[in-house]
Amino acid sequence: MNRRSLLAGTVGLVGSMVMGSTRSSAEPATDGLPADPTRVPGKAATPYGQRSSFETAGRVSRAWWASLTPLQDSHGILTPSALHFERHHNGVPTIHPAQHRLLVHGLVDQPWTFTLDDLKRFPAVSRLAFIECSGNSAIEWKGPTGKTVQDTHGLTSTSEWTGVALKTLLQEVGVNPQASWMLAEGSDAAAMTRSLPLASMLDEAMLCYAQNGEPLRPEQGYPLRLVIPGWEGNTCIKWLRRLKLGRAPFMTREETSQYTDLMPDGKARQFTMVMEAKSVITSPSGGQQIQPGFLEIRGLAWSGRGRITEVEVSMDGGRSWRQAALQDPVLPKCHTRFHVPWRWNGEDVILQSRCIDETGYVQPDRAALVAVRGVNSVYHYNAIQSWRIAADGLVSNVHP
Repeated sequence: MNRRSLLAGTVGLVGSMVMGSTRSSAEPATDGLPADPTRVPGKAATPYGQRSSFETAGRVSRAWWASLTPLQDSHGILTPSALHFERHHNGVPTIHPAQHRLLVHGLVDQPWTFTLDDLKRFPAVSRLAFIECSGNSAIEWKGPTGKTVQDTHGLTSTSEWTGVALKTLLQEVGVNPQASWMLAEGSDAAAMTRSLPLASMLDEAMLCYAQNGEPLRPEQGYPLRLVIPGWEGNTCIKWLRRLKLGRAPFMTREETSQYTDLMPDGKARQFTMVMEAKSVITSPSGGQQIQPGFLEIRGLAWSGRGRITEVEVSMDGGRSWRQAALQDPVLPKCHTRFHVPWRWNGEDVILQSRCIDETGYVQPDRAALVAVRGVNSVYHYNAIQSWRIAADGLVSNVHP
């Protein structure tokens, strides 16, 4: 075969590939879409960007008071603001930013009322941090209840938060040396309030007016919220209107009748602020169906005490474990993504993950957690999650 024949044959092969591609793309349009988008001018951009109409991931409601993040559809570690989980206690208020005020009083040298513009004049700080509702996975205390990972773990999200450091604001008003607790109160119809130990949160707490590069969404506390990285979500008071410093906890409704951990002996733990290390496999996970062959097991891990240092995955219900790779970035008090390659042979298996944080804390299995905490609690469930893959590839939530 000479060079000309070879080139002719190559051109013929390429031509047939192009023709095949052309024939494929010339199929009738569906739902009014052009058969070939290169032949039709596109739409103009909009003032505020919208996602593609083909993408349908959304939050789902848990009763009237919360909606859950679709972790099974997430990529990376950041949660879009529109998909960040939401929890309220008496609806989402509508607040005009120009009318909003923050009162700081109590054991301070100079009580002061700040406008939103006042707060924006202070040096701005930004950081990534997860927020997790202390009731995340609460439905799992007494048995496998959630059908999907959104059901079981969807009350957690990671965002970039921007605002003014709490310690900066307190330096402005002056803190009485006797002050050791702070009351934070919201402007919602529940007037949500929590007592917060001052020393434990002072280095990281923020008064935030922005999330992921834009003003807070109303359901995330617009125009102002408190964010305390690593602490349970209810302490991160939304629609923040008042901070009062005092000598002792203020013993509000939300820390006496609510947000306490009922123990087996009938006593209740109080002021358990930090969210312990936790992980979950997001793919494959409940409600999904897989086929035999190669796939990548993926998931998220996080800890209120710092960085995740290790994640292990079991494909046999916890009898043996494989170390997973941690995907950069690995940041303190943020979601961390992990993955491990796996080939499923079509047999019935149980997948699990467990994580270790920088303090050495190891995520417990369900038996170990229940042995200490019992099953009468509602909050701080961080046991290892188990997903059963049946022979037909269907994935379901189980407690082995």
